[in-house]
Amino acid sequence: MSASGTELGQVHAGPPERMSAQAEVPPQESGPRPPWWRRRWVWIAAAIALLLLIVLVWRLIHPASNKPPPQPPTAITVAQSRTGSMDVYVNALGTVTPLYTVSIYSQITGRVLEVHYREGQLVRKGDALIDIDPRPYEATLTQAEGQLQHDQGLLAEAQIDLKRYQAAFAKNAISGQQVEDQQQLVVQYQGTVKADEGSVAYDRVQLEYCHIVSPISGRVGLRLVDPGNTVFAGSSSTLVVITQLQPITVVFSVSEDELPQVQSQLHYGNKLRVDAFDRASDHLIESGELTSLDNVIDTTTGTLRFRAQFHNRDLALFPNQFVNARLLVKTLNPVTLVPSAAVQHNGTSAFIYTLSSNNTVQVQAVTTQGSDEQDTAVQGINAGVTVATSGFDRLENGAKATVRPSAPAATNTSGQTTTATGGP
Repeated sequence: MSASGTELGQVHAGPPERMSAQAEVPPQESGPRPPWWRRRWVWIAAAIALLLLIVLVWRLIHPASNKPPPQPPTAITVAQSRTGSMDVYVNALGTVTPLYTVSIYSQITGRVLEVHYREGQLVRKGDALIDIDPRPYEATLTQAEGQLQHDQGLLAEAQIDLKRYQAAFAKNAISGQQVEDQQQLVVQYQGTVKADEGSVAYDRVQLEYCHIVSPISGRVGLRLVDPGNTVFAGSSSTLVVITQLQPITVVFSVSEDELPQVQSQLHYGNKLRVDAFDRASDHLIESGELTSLDNVIDTTTGTLRFRAQFHNRDLALFPNQFVNARLLVKTLNPVTLVPSAAVQHNGTSAFIYTLSSNNTVQVQAVTTQGSDEQDTAVQGINAGVTVATSGFDRLENGAKATVRPSAPAATNTSGQTTTATGGP
């Protein structure tokens, strides 16, 4: 019993030690486990992906909710394109220039006796302007005429003697040398008489200078000399200035780019009309005709000077007046016309908005050929097309639009009819 008990005691003593040894050995793992924060971000990414998937499925199921609310149709004013004619103009700045401007100076020395003109008076060619004391020149003329008469008497006497000598020589009464000497004496007296005639003519011209008359028809300026003053020959002091008003011209500068089409018209002998407007381009002063072109282009401005002539019947054009010149180059006929307000530009290209029968706006590219204050000639559409004239800021290709009536025409106090155009 004891032995067996000892054995049993030994047997029971061993297992606890092995069990403690086995408890100290760490358990074996298959691999390193990820940190806790990495596992958290994986769950967050999965949640975001699931949320995006839910949103995508919702948009696929309910596509109508993605569209913005429909915009109301744009209110516009419209007009109809039509067939007509269009004048092509070249606009330029011009200056009224008289054909003749005469500054009169004194060609003799003397005292001014009388001034016949009034300041700003319209005078005709040959009208008296100024009288200078003629008495010294009358006396000089009398002396020249007396010398002429004296020498004419000597010439007549020499010619009589020559006839006598020739008759005596025919009878062999005198020598031929005497006849020849007498002939040369006659020639000398003839030269003297001619010189005297020149002196008389010169003195008569000097006497005419004492009575100054207008060399042209026009308007005189302010008075520059008064009676009693002495004027001198060759002086730079002007006595009176006269400018011709009828006809009168306008000189204006045109870009060299416009020169070919003007020259092509002049080459065929066409007369080009030029309209002169006031400074604000509101009032037509008069219409004239292009008469000449300058012979060189100004390299600093790239322009060429033109001259147009006007009758100026009402004297509305005044020398050195600033005007707006409008040169009519040609007339396009027939062409399609649309209101100038309907033409829009995108860079260098032009386009218009057309309105179809279902009130849908379409963009139509056009080419402009010319324009004035109201209409523009275009290529690219036909007559009878409805085009938009306002409301362009909300228009686009395919947009819906409603037609708004235009404002009625109103008559102002001056009796002119004006039309108010609606804004966009």
